[in-house]
Amino acid sequence: MVHAQFDPTARQALAVAAVDAKTRKDLSWQQIADVSGLSVAFTTAAVLGQHALPEDSAKAVAALLGLDDDAALLLQTIPTRGSIPGGIPTDPTIYRFYEMLQVYGTTLKALVHEQFGDGIISAINFKLDVKKVADPEGGERAVITLDGKYLPTKPF
Repeated sequence: MVHAQFDPTARQALAVAAVDAKTRKDLSWQQIADVSGLSVAFTTAAVLGQHALPEDSAKAVAALLGLDDDAALLLQTIPTRGSIPGGIPTDPTIYRFYEMLQVYGTTLKALVHEQFGDGIISAINFKLDVKKVADPEGGERAVITLDGKYLPTKPF
């Protein structure tokens, strides 16, 4: 049976314990994703409390991290999503994404609507990828791909 949470506290505590175990075992997010059988972005989000894992994946991740059966069960519950508390984020990395949306949010909206019409880009039917590439001018660049299904607004 599928279960949902209405209080994020348990998943937040589990995320803290999981990250602690990841650190103590010197694991990468990719290694955790490998045992889950899912993408690194989805697995990381799930361990951090933003997605539910399928039963087999939850059990494999819990075993790798040395977490108990209760943790494996909790990893399977549908969470109360949203990992950033209200207000402007203070973490510099998260703030930069906020800043990008402040600067380019209306541009993205205008371009999406011009090309697709009235609707949204799904964050449920969604893929995320992060890559590090060389910058031709020196240093490195981050290439972040947000790939969501377009869902048109349907009048009723």
